[in-house]
Amino acid sequence: QVQLVESGGGLVQPGGSLRLSCVASGSISSNYLMGWYRQSPGKERERVALISIGGGYINYADSVKGRFTISRVNAENTVYLQMNNLKPEDTAVYYCNTDLGVRKNIWGQGTQVTVSS
Repeated sequence: QVQLVESGGGLVQPGGSLRLSCVASGSISSNYLMGWYRQSPGKERERVALISIGGGYINYADSVKGRFTISRVNAENTVYLQMNNLKPEDTAVYYCNTDLGVRKNIWGQGTQVTVSS
């Protein structure tokens, strides 16, 4: 299991944009699925977006479709989440993970996203 470090969060007004990055300590080329997840206080962690190794399979939660875009650059061991038209309900700690990490319930520190005026 590679170590994953998320960054790019912050405070943004409704309608604003943020780009989250997730850098792995090792190669992610062997990880078929990479994903972004989020957790708000008092709520369970939810999956936001998934992407397959070559980008041929991408899946989004209904709540973010048309606003968020997931991408990955295997050569840079990095996964991105471009978030546009942010809403207050997008406020959460965002995590990235591999499918193996999710199955083993191993998570990084995450990055806080706060959408507020």
